[in-house]
Amino acid sequence: MNTIQVDPYYTLIIATVVLLVGRLLVGKVKILQNFNIPEPVAGGLLAAIIIYVLYMSTGLSLDFDKGLQDTFMLIFFSSIGLSADFTRLKSGGVGLFIFLGVVALFIVIQNVVGVSLASAFGLEPVIGLMTGSITLTGGHGTAGAWGKVLEQDFHIQGATALGMAAATFGLVLGGLIGGPVSRRLVNKMGRKELKEASEETNEAEVGMFEHPEKQRLITAKSAIETMALFAACLSFSALMTLPEVKALFPEKFTLPQFVWALFFGVLLRNVLTSAFKINMFDRAIDVFGNASLSLFLGIALLNLKLWQLLDLALPMLVILAVQTFVMSTYAYFVTYRLMGKDYDAAVLAGGHCGFGLGATPTAVANMQSITEKFGPSHKAFLIVPMVGAFFVDFVNAFILSGFISILK
Repeated sequence: MNTIQVDPYYTLIIATVVLLVGRLLVGKVKILQNFNIPEPVAGGLLAAIIIYVLYMSTGLSLDFDKGLQDTFMLIFFSSIGLSADFTRLKSGGVGLFIFLGVVALFIVIQNVVGVSLASAFGLEPVIGLMTGSITLTGGHGTAGAWGKVLEQDFHIQGATALGMAAATFGLVLGGLIGGPVSRRLVNKMGRKELKEASEETNEAEVGMFEHPEKQRLITAKSAIETMALFAACLSFSALMTLPEVKALFPEKFTLPQFVWALFFGVLLRNVLTSAFKINMFDRAIDVFGNASLSLFLGIALLNLKLWQLLDLALPMLVILAVQTFVMSTYAYFVTYRLMGKDYDAAVLAGGHCGFGLGATPTAVANMQSITEKFGPSHKAFLIVPMVGAFFVDFVNAFILSGFISILK
């Protein structure tokens, strides 16, 4: 097999082309719009298929530089941390903490299911985490980050590729099951459809990460200051992963670099705003974060070697099918009941399906499909984006660290 190494400059150029092609595909193909498939995923999967055909026909493999991929990943997770303002917790109320507990419990169940089924198929148990909360609750970004950890620490070849495939599968099914679960619960309550679509659920209630296409005005000054914040997060994360620093922690205490970047972003945000009364430039953080996520996904999917997944195809599909059933059952019987067994709880159940298998935008789309017909749910549109886009990453990271420590 001949391998061509693609340098960082050409990697970036090709990644931007992938994003543009993905935008074109999503704009033209209705099924991609209906399932809320992200543009980087649509373009990246097409590129991965082309690379696969090239490999099968000529034996030629392309290795795209991963230095930029890792940097964009860290910037994205830093943006999540820099956007997590603890003062927003007050507006979420007790319901936010209850929902976070519901989500945390499901993450544990999701990983137990993944590890158990992977072991039953004779696979490495840690592979079950890649068909558990790493990819399903975590999404593509977390899949890429933890895939790198599993490849390095557990020598699981193709872990990142497996993660990308599982995350894409979850994204589709999260969009498929969320609406029906909520609809069944709402119908069970006897709630009638509105005669006209409600316009009360507006963009402000959804949150900053839900509309990456929205135009946001930023200045050169705010851009430079925001880049300095990102640099601080990346520097801290690099410091915390130095061998000398890691030696200060217990041997089984393992946190990947992106978690440290996210953690320091939260710390930096809340110290600057609370102690020093400094205004944060959320628009700039949002733009840099979304752009970095897109570029990270584009490069990660360019490195998706489909031929490495063939041996895992059947077990992975079985595990993910079981995970889908577990998610829908949990949302219907647990999420709905613990969140109050009312209309808001029904909408929250559909949202949980969205980011429990896919991503926060999928969750929002699930909820909108219900609220457009049955009326607004301000509680759901406040809680789900806040938990799905911010706090679940912390919970998921610490639960995963516990599972990985046990499986080592």
